[in-house]
Amino acid sequence: MAGNASVVDPNTLTPTLTRAGKHDLMWRQLLPKARRNDEPLQVQLCTAFVTAILDGRLPFGTRLPSGRDLAQLTGVSRNTAVLVYERLSAEGYIESRLRDGFFVCGDIPPTQIAQELEPASSAQPDWNLRLKARSDGVPWADRPNAWRRVRYPFVYGQFEPRQFPLSQWRQCTRQANELKAVDRWWLEGEDAGSAQLIDQLIRRVLPRRGIAATRDQVLLTLGRQQSFYLLARLLVRDGARIGFEDPGFMDPRNVFTCNRAQVVPLPVDEQGVVPTTEYANCDYLYCTPGYQCPTGVTLSQERRATLLAMAAQHDQVIIEDDDDPETQYDGQALPALKAQDRNSRVIYLSSLSKILSPGLCIGYIVAPTPVIERLRQLQRLMIRQIPGNNQVAAALFIQQGHYDRLLQQARERLGQRAALITQALRDYLPEADFIVPSGGATLWLRLPQCHDLTQLYMEGQAKGVLFDPCTAFYLDPADCAANPSLRLGFGSIAMDAIVPGIKELSQVIRANWLRWKR
Repeated sequence: MAGNASVVDPNTLTPTLTRAGKHDLMWRQLLPKARRNDEPLQVQLCTAFVTAILDGRLPFGTRLPSGRDLAQLTGVSRNTAVLVYERLSAEGYIESRLRDGFFVCGDIPPTQIAQELEPASSAQPDWNLRLKARSDGVPWADRPNAWRRVRYPFVYGQFEPRQFPLSQWRQCTRQANELKAVDRWWLEGEDAGSAQLIDQLIRRVLPRRGIAATRDQVLLTLGRQQSFYLLARLLVRDGARIGFEDPGFMDPRNVFTCNRAQVVPLPVDEQGVVPTTEYANCDYLYCTPGYQCPTGVTLSQERRATLLAMAAQHDQVIIEDDDDPETQYDGQALPALKAQDRNSRVIYLSSLSKILSPGLCIGYIVAPTPVIERLRQLQRLMIRQIPGNNQVAAALFIQQGHYDRLLQQARERLGQRAALITQALRDYLPEADFIVPSGGATLWLRLPQCHDLTQLYMEGQAKGVLFDPCTAFYLDPADCAANPSLRLGFGSIAMDAIVPGIKELSQVIRANWLRWKR
């Protein structure tokens, strides 16, 4: 049989033989050429075999190509082909028969395909009556799934994978998966992983924001989004009034609205949120003092003192969202509002997403002990615990100094990007108005004329320019129409794409204005 390749006849799915070197469509469909600069070649081939076996396309007893033929079919080395077969044999998907080759093993049966049932004509529930939580008309600012393939993605909330210290993170991940570390995170209900990360937050992260906390005052969450939901479920009673910055972050506003809170819009100026007379009647305030979402302004020291004094006077609670902590690259960052809270009236929340990765979903809440205890009980109704391996890896990443180094590099890169985008706007769109960012990764661009922002967004996307129109940030669409603005994120766009991207954006804005004026 030497020099022959084993193939599967597409009509009978039984093994047949053909001469080596002949291209066989069946095998090439099952085992496509391995791709370089992707997953390891061995992993790609193992996955292709396992998928075909579990799908039933390679039934029990099918004879596989020899190691030499597999290497020729897929474009890998013979050593890689041998390692693939060794791995599949060890995992029970194939078996080696002495002097006869490799065959699909029957120990792991194919996945059964579920049969869809024909729906009954009259026994289906009326879901419109049963579904209480409605999100109809709720504004979102979700970007297209293919935003990475856009030429000029001025989006926010993403990190730059090419700058991530992958080798250091892999090292911490390997340590988190060692036997002693696994013992700390794999058992359900154990909080050793949480305690390890909370300790690092208390020692290394929160102090830089001026916050002192103890273990029983910190709760880990699955990102800020879960923090919003937990706080809304815990604090809101029917009719509770909560002040929101306007324009402001739509996600917490949507969460509190869906929990039947009464939203009170509060204007934002160059000093941050304005405590109007309506604010005095609020029960809560949600705000982003560090870099206000979406305008990027920093809440002034005077305004901070006013908010804290009013909270004590009117028995209010402030929810401080520190979305982009520690990214000040121009001047000295103000400490968190929580750092000035002498009356335990500030609930602080943040995450590791902006510096590490949004996909890790590691957020945290700092609040008085009774609040954390109730939040933990409420979280227990949703999930038993958050992934312990991520917690331990993140704790090691902070403990070993990688987080601090990454943070410093992020400040430098963001400062360079901020300088590029502000100069490009001055050059190509001088009639627009904006505040030069001093921290964070966004710029709020106020347009000089009225615009159809929906049409502007579509025209920008057609030209390869992505941004966030102000539509979702204002509670009243009329306010957005009266103050046409765009949020430009510059944290994940390539440096050399910023200037040409702003040039393209300026052309789109001017063309849209001419069409709107006609």
